[in-house]
Amino acid sequence: MNEIIRLEQIKREFIVGDEVVRALRGVSFTITQGEFVTIMGTSGSGKSTLLNILGCLDVPTSGEYYLDGVSVREMTKNDRATLRNRKIGFIFQNYNLLPKTTSIENVELPLMYNRGISFAERRERAVTALREVGLGDRLTHKSNQLSGGQMQRVAIARALVNDPVIILADEATGNLDSRTSYEVLALFQRLHRDGRTIIFVTHNPELAAFSSRTITLRDGRIISDVRNETIASAEEVLASLPKEED
Repeated sequence: MNEIIRLEQIKREFIVGDEVVRALRGVSFTITQGEFVTIMGTSGSGKSTLLNILGCLDVPTSGEYYLDGVSVREMTKNDRATLRNRKIGFIFQNYNLLPKTTSIENVELPLMYNRGISFAERRERAVTALREVGLGDRLTHKSNQLSGGQMQRVAIARALVNDPVIILADEATGNLDSRTSYEVLALFQRLHRDGRTIIFVTHNPELAAFSSRTITLRDGRIISDVRNETIASAEEVLASLPKEED
């Protein structure tokens, strides 16, 4: 399989007052096309710093990061922004949708930066992405007319619309109730079955059962990297939950 991500001895240090904070202390791993990887760790483990580096929002102090074969560390800020827009689909805990804006307009946003895409194509791709996440009947609904689960589906559609090489999810079920969390996990699992590469960053160990691999961080180092031989089915968990009362 194609190698999508390679990290070689990534270190990230911050100067805080007179102190050097070593957030990452030599992190190395590769992720190949079609993997569904959970990156786990408690607060202070370094996972947020790692997420920012994987998402090309920050660069390491030392070490190398290759995204889809391209070295990121020596890039300019503008080049990183272009790479981020074309190669990475982001999904956040707080959805990051524009208020009072329709689902279609929110999903079109990443395509606005690509001048080679016409308005008609942009609209068509946004509609296709929304249908893919089960929101074909919510195309013109505004954010304040959607439930939390629907807003997260809009955010997932926005992440898909550029056909990125990886989907990077940061605590993507953190603000959702149990049923809606499993609905979103089931959607991630379907995207994974379709061949998408997903990195799911979380502090919740229960979510690791639904991915194909779990990387655990502690104090800026990888303490385990294990493949999941028996992946739990979010759809099965959903089916077992008591029916909601009307």
